Amino acid sequence: MSWFRKPSSTPLWRDEFPVFTADERYVNRRQFTKFLTLTSFGMLAGNLWILARSAFHRAPTYPRIAVAAAGEIAVGGVKTFAYPTAGDPCILVRTGSDSFAAYSQKCTHLSCAVYYDQTQNRLECPCHQGFFSIADGSVLQGPPRRALPRVSLERKDGQLIAVGVEGEGS
Repeated sequence: MSWFRKPSSTPLWRDEFPVFTADERYVNRRQFTKFLTLTSFGMLAGNLWILARSAFHRAPTYPRIAVAAAGEIAVGGVKTFAYPTAGDPCILVRTGSDSFAAYSQKCTHLSCAVYYDQTQNRLECPCHQGFFSIADGSVLQGPPRRALPRVSLERKDGQLIAVGVEGEGS
């Protein structure tokens, strides 16, 4: 009878499914080619997605909001306001008799509130001693690496009107 098997030291499943674990560690050419092809298609799809998003991305539109009357703030004085939404605190500083500067009040390091130091003529972040120039919002010292976003202002009929934000998201 041929269907009886002689007892041996190896189990029957090893004879029927000869898988050698030492050879399983190696990748053959077909597996490697499949991996490269799928990875290349994945990268192509990702790049096409980025291209499509950038092609259809529109520049944000900002509302025109009256911030303060030009004579309301003394030279060296400060006024806080929210722009472009109620959740975006900003600071307005009158730097001269006819000049104003407005910036986001969130530090670019960890979003602590910055304040104006009139004696040093700079914006300061009290959390980690970050200092920003009042002239252009650039970093003077400290951990912040990016300048403060500047709020664009227009003057109309004695009112200061916020019209946009420069340097946001950089």
